[in-house]
Amino acid sequence: MTQEARGERIAKWLARSGVASRRDAERMIEEGHVRLNSQSVTHPATFVTDGDIVLVDNQPVSAPERTRLWRYHKPDGLVTTHKDPEGRPTVFSSLPEGMPRVISVGRLDLNSEGLLLLTNDGELARRLELPSNGWLRRYRVRVFGVVDEARLASLAHGVVLDGVRYGPIVAALDSRKGDNAWLTVSLKEGKNREIRKVMAGLNLHVSRLIRTSYGPFPLGTLQKGELEEIPPRVLRDQLPKAPEKTAAPHNAPRNAARSKAR
Repeated sequence: MTQEARGERIAKWLARSGVASRRDAERMIEEGHVRLNSQSVTHPATFVTDGDIVLVDNQPVSAPERTRLWRYHKPDGLVTTHKDPEGRPTVFSSLPEGMPRVISVGRLDLNSEGLLLLTNDGELARRLELPSNGWLRRYRVRVFGVVDEARLASLAHGVVLDGVRYGPIVAALDSRKGDNAWLTVSLKEGKNREIRKVMAGLNLHVSRLIRTSYGPFPLGTLQKGELEEIPPRVLRDQLPKAPEKTAAPHNAPRNAARSKAR
């Protein structure tokens, strides 16, 4: 049987449809959230072919479209989740009408702001999150406290805090006024609230955290709440080895579609 006749594994199909990463799609299958042609799906190796009807939580899922990626300037005060149990506003509820189903490449916590990549392809999201890409994630960080530049520089060798090992972090002092300072911080693997926890270990309180780039993809001149799709040609140029599904450019064209999130 040819691959076309056999179809595509449902977990991968769901990821390409922007429902979730493949790993999360597999979890959703295990928890009984997915149905195929009115039958509950119990194994991620189940195959989907053209004409099949896939439901997630009884809602139909459209077949995968071409891979797309957007840069989004996340304001603080939004959580990076589709549904928040505490009822807080989310990134996805703030997006303009007409946006396809998308997921984020990594996350920014409630009080963080700046560049967040969004894609309709969970496979791409997972690929861009992998630390093996070697892509730097850069931040502007405002801290309160006395900055010890020697201790700041030592973060380049990694650090262990509360039994958790954090990888190399490149941090430099940009400016200081009284007890407030601005830092530039770069890292390749971001654990949950990593910068805040590491700075707390240096007796510094983070009062503002802005992601300015993710690998070759910049925040650029996007204003808070603005969204800009990356042209397909630029995606191919940025990740020539990727399977046609990729991400934003370092020099995104100024005339790329831009819209204000509501």
